[in-house]
Amino acid sequence: MLVALLFPAPQLSAAIHEVSRFAAPLSGTPLQTDLRESPLNVRALDGGGWFCRKWLGKFLSESKILKMEKDSSFSRGSEMSLLEQFEGILEGDKLIDEIGFLGPSQFASLDQDLSGSSLDQCTPIQLADVSLETNIAELNTVQYDKNFFWNRNNKLAISTDVLSHLYIAARHAYMYASRRYKASINLTLNKGAFCSASAQANFDHLLEDEILKHTKALLILSCNFSSAWNDRKLVLSRKHEMALFLEELRFSSLILSGAPKVESAWSQRRWVIKIVGDFLQDSPGIIREESDLVEKIAEKSKMNYRAWGHRCWLISCMNSDQVFHELAKSKKWTELHVADNCCFHYRRELMLNLLKEYHEASTGCNFDVCLLYKEELKWTELLIGRYIGREALWIHRRFLTQCWIKHFTTNQGAAAVTESEDLISSTTQTFIAKELKFARSFLNITDGFYDALDQAQYAASYILWTLKFALSQESMHEEILSELRDLKPLLLKTCAVNSLGWETML
Repeated sequence: MLVALLFPAPQLSAAIHEVSRFAAPLSGTPLQTDLRESPLNVRALDGGGWFCRKWLGKFLSESKILKMEKDSSFSRGSEMSLLEQFEGILEGDKLIDEIGFLGPSQFASLDQDLSGSSLDQCTPIQLADVSLETNIAELNTVQYDKNFFWNRNNKLAISTDVLSHLYIAARHAYMYASRRYKASINLTLNKGAFCSASAQANFDHLLEDEILKHTKALLILSCNFSSAWNDRKLVLSRKHEMALFLEELRFSSLILSGAPKVESAWSQRRWVIKIVGDFLQDSPGIIREESDLVEKIAEKSKMNYRAWGHRCWLISCMNSDQVFHELAKSKKWTELHVADNCCFHYRRELMLNLLKEYHEASTGCNFDVCLLYKEELKWTELLIGRYIGREALWIHRRFLTQCWIKHFTTNQGAAAVTESEDLISSTTQTFIAKELKFARSFLNITDGFYDALDQAQYAASYILWTLKFALSQESMHEEILSELRDLKPLLLKTCAVNSLGWETML
């Protein structure tokens, strides 16, 4: 991973100083990465600080951008030249999968770090005073200033000295092209075109290419620019070419590689998938790739609710075989991330989808679904005993208990699925008795460590929830009421902050 600026908005020099103070590592030492992790051996920004987009948004208001435009030391021509170089690199290397924003002093060490690397796929050529890069894979030449840009092995580095100027140029170019394009559309709709239909179509085609080119550069610099995303939707929907839709998926993946919580990029992917799924026969392949992408991003970005929300949305596009496959595939990942409730929520959505599908198809639950819930209960029981004090596991257990009582047992003692006698408990009472016995085994606090205290608290809360909500009021005999009263001291000890709630409930 690049330890540098990953897709921030353009910044002022004053903002750089302020953000560095707030976001600098606590140790005060520059962040470092191993060369083996990435061909870009990025260490940190000058001064030992690193940037977060949320900090930059605090300093970069519209008025400051306008002031920056007036005070810019770059001429408009120089800024447009930088933009042309930037867009040329993006056009010449369509397989770029990582972008970093680096301090000027870091550029000098990049070529030295990669000297002799077998991964190098680009050959530098010097012609007169112009530095050219010949990409062997694409067999074309890309001209750019090596003081500000660096492109190797599908990695792109940009100097922080030109970020603000690049943003100004990209923003101006995009806004100008967008105004012309929408004016052209209005003329066509109002039948006021000033030329023939073929000439008008060619003119629109040129403007569409301009918008796609400028918005690509702009969104890399400022990925939350909603108007740019919307204009890309407009152009893609009018051109309606499958190659462009697939390219849009690749581009949004590039954005998400550096800004994994940008909702606009996830929304763009969902919009494209809806369209692509209607035309491609291999829609299961697309869903599988999307699921793998979310898992890859979730590995780097913990508790990424937007990414997991996108994966939950994919369930609506899956058939039952894919849902079973996703449950099996996500099981190993979940075991390695038991503190992340997002992965358990994803499994719950998958299991609810199966229940809904089989209830709509027949009057009862399918035997495979029943067996799936039974195995999930056993698996969760194993994880709770292995990983002490993980609330996500107890929340998942609650969900399973609720579904089991509702769909697989009845109060009259008749099993919802009777293909195997030992598959389920015949009555709700019997099942709840087993659950209470399981939870009571974690009430004894053998040491004073926080995990043990948390485990006792979650177990007591689970017992309280089971007795209060899973059993009817008629079932509340004196023995159960006595057990509820016994839970009160334990809950007050392990979770004193919620003492008012325990007093009210107990």
